[in-house]
Amino acid sequence: MKTAIYLLIVILSPFWGVSQTISGNLSQLPGQKIQLEGFNGLKTYPIASTIIDESGDFNLTYSLSDYGVGYLKSTDNQPLFVILSGEDIVIQGDALSYVETLRITKGKENQWFEAYAKAQPKREQALSAWVYLENIYTQDEEFEQHKQAIKAIQKEKTYLKDKSNQFIASLPKNSYVKWFLPTRKLVSSVSTVAQYRPDEIPETIAAFRDLDYTDKRLYKSGLFKDAIESHFWLLENSGKPLEEVFDEMKLSIDAMMEDLVFDEKKLNEITNYLFDLLERHSLFQASEYLALKVLNEVSCTLDNDLENQLETYRKMKKGKIAPDIVLKATANQPTKLSEIKSDYTLVVFAASWCPKCTTEVPEIAKLYKQTWKNQKVEVVLVSLDENKEDYTAFTKDLPFLSTCDFLKWNSPIAKDYHVFGTPTMYLLDKQRKIILRPNSVKQIDAWVDWYLVKGNKMRE
Repeated sequence: MKTAIYLLIVILSPFWGVSQTISGNLSQLPGQKIQLEGFNGLKTYPIASTIIDESGDFNLTYSLSDYGVGYLKSTDNQPLFVILSGEDIVIQGDALSYVETLRITKGKENQWFEAYAKAQPKREQALSAWVYLENIYTQDEEFEQHKQAIKAIQKEKTYLKDKSNQFIASLPKNSYVKWFLPTRKLVSSVSTVAQYRPDEIPETIAAFRDLDYTDKRLYKSGLFKDAIESHFWLLENSGKPLEEVFDEMKLSIDAMMEDLVFDEKKLNEITNYLFDLLERHSLFQASEYLALKVLNEVSCTLDNDLENQLETYRKMKKGKIAPDIVLKATANQPTKLSEIKSDYTLVVFAASWCPKCTTEVPEIAKLYKQTWKNQKVEVVLVSLDENKEDYTAFTKDLPFLSTCDFLKWNSPIAKDYHVFGTPTMYLLDKQRKIILRPNSVKQIDAWVDWYLVKGNKMRE
């Protein structure tokens, strides 16, 4: 038994209390605080902090659990990204904001990162310039006869791509930076690819689909959020018709889910973020597909708030008939939503305690009086206030119907409509069929202007 315990201690002891240091000298920051932060998916967390001494020296520690990318920042708020790969790092320079003075004097992975970060932007600029010239020489009659020039341009393009690939290929197989550099390049290249190198869009999208969002290296890289945003930004700005864009987004969602279905935590985190991103960009076909995909095909447990949010797309998707609503009506007013005689009805869930509602509801009232009412669009506000005084103050000057049962989130109306946040809006037709789920007043007003105002003028 003693021998077994001794062997266990010998085996585990290298992993106990293991920490690495980030030290160095920032000559212009004596007496200032410097801190190291790391990444966990969409969030950052503090690792260590210290005060730089009067000589400019500092020393910080990090552990193997921080493996990935971190960033140093001081009171000048200029971050310096570092590879936390289990090596000691030494940095020399004037200040983090004076990047040109900074040198990594110890830490191979960070030296490789530094060398690539200095050279690659120049290669990317040169490559875009050669692509621009190639387009001129191959598409303009005045230049297309210059075959030698075209060959020289193509040779330079190949040379620049090879230089980048050769550098990465030369790095040790298991080094973090060997994975990080091409991933960082992928994420940062999307605007350049979309604008200057559209022929690279298919391979760039394919590379995004190959990313494994359960990979700890990505989760700790600081690229987690950027990878999601860049991927779907490129799809949205790929130059394809909107229906084709939605088809591509569905393929991308399918590719992401292949790995995520086995990681409950990351599935919830990414679904929540991506759903909100698609909604904010009014990409409702894609957000609906994501919601139904996760609800119908994923065996992981979803967070309650996320599940309720996604459920709105299954129960309250376009084409469904919205539940009827009993209204707290006064004399000569409809007592039910179904009794309203208008071509369209906008149902708005809002509350006086919701900051966005206090801005958007007055805007709805203004547009209703100016345009919407004349276009036969009625509005019904369902308040989630909890007391009569707040409700009365919130709705007294509104030019349209409102109702409230003072039960907040426990309101049967809110539950019937699967409302999880305010403001929430549904545009219904005469039969209460959902025809639009606007995410802003601007969007519903644009719909009224395009389909009703301009549509009526065209029909005239």
